[in-house]
Amino acid sequence: MDEKQGEKQAEKQSVKTLDIRQFRSGNPADKKAFIKSLGESAQDIGFLVIKGHEVSADLQKDAYDKIDAFYKLPVEEKIKYEIKDSFGVRGYTGYGKEHAKNTTIGDLKEFFHLGVDVPAGHPLEKVYTKNVTVPVVPGFDPTLRKLFNTLLGLATDLLRGFAVNLEQNENFFDEYVRYGDSILRPIHYPPLTGKEHPDALRSSAHEDINLITLLIGASYPGLQVMGRDGNWIPITTNADEIVVNVGDMLQRLSNYKYVSTTHRVANPPKELVAQASSRRYSIPFFVHPIPTMSLKALASCVGPGRPAKDPEILAGAFLIQRLKEIGLG
Repeated sequence: MDEKQGEKQAEKQSVKTLDIRQFRSGNPADKKAFIKSLGESAQDIGFLVIKGHEVSADLQKDAYDKIDAFYKLPVEEKIKYEIKDSFGVRGYTGYGKEHAKNTTIGDLKEFFHLGVDVPAGHPLEKVYTKNVTVPVVPGFDPTLRKLFNTLLGLATDLLRGFAVNLEQNENFFDEYVRYGDSILRPIHYPPLTGKEHPDALRSSAHEDINLITLLIGASYPGLQVMGRDGNWIPITTNADEIVVNVGDMLQRLSNYKYVSTTHRVANPPKELVAQASSRRYSIPFFVHPIPTMSLKALASCVGPGRPAKDPEILAGAFLIQRLKEIGLG
C-alpha cells in the first residue's frame, strides 16, 4: 500500500459524530438516518462520538471531583474498598493489576467499579456482587450512581438503534440491559515517573468485552483506535461529547458485521511534560447484559455463505472467561 492509499483508508475510517437528539426527535426520517449512520460506524471502525445527550457538564465535573478525592487517598485507605477474589467486578482494583489479553505487563492504572442496583428480592440480587460504598468521600456514591443511571439511559437508546440496524425489534436489548451487569469504571492513571516497565502503557491495546462502551471526556488525550492499516488513530472530542464503541459481545451477536476494534490509552510523549507528570482520569461505562443472555449470532446476521463464526456462549460465562484472560480472575 502506498502512502496516498494509506491516507485515503485512514480518511474513510474517521470517527463520525452523531446527535442522539436525531434518534429521539420523533421524526421518522431523522431516526432512520441516525440508525443508518450508527450501523455504518459500527461496521467501519466500531467507534463513534455522540453529542446532544443528557450527561451535563455539572454532573461530569462533580463525578471527576469525587474520583479525584478518592484516588488522592493513601493506598492503605483505598484498599479497604477492594473485594478479594471477586474478579474485580465491584469496588477498588489496585495499580498495575489489570493487563491486556496475551500479555502479563500490568497497565499503568487503578480503578473502581460500580455496578447496577437491582430491586430487593430480584433473582439477580444473589448473583451480582454487592456494590462497595465509599463514605470517606462525601457524595461519592450518589454522584456515581446518578452518572451510572444517566449513561444507562443513553446506552439503552443507542442499543435500540443498533437493534433496528440488525433487523431486530427496537426493544430487543431492553430486557437484557435494564438489570444487566453493566459497570461504571472511574480510572486513575497516575503521573509517570520514568521508572515504569518500558513496554507498559496506561492501557495496553485491547478490545472491550461488553456490548458497547460509553466514555465521557477524559482529563487528557491518549485514547487511540487501530485502523485497518495498523496505524493508530487518535480520538479527540469536545467536553460535551461521549465516545461510544462496539464490544466483543455485540460483535459476536452481529456475527462480526460490527467490529470490536483494538484501542489503547497511550502514554504521553516525554516532551509533553505537563501531561506525563499529571494525573489522568477517565470514566468509561461498560454496558453488559444479564449473565443468562445468549451471545449466539442473531439469525439476521447468518445465512448461506455467512455461517456463525463463534460457538454459542452465555454472557456471564464469556465475561468470566475474559476477566481471567486479563488478570482479574
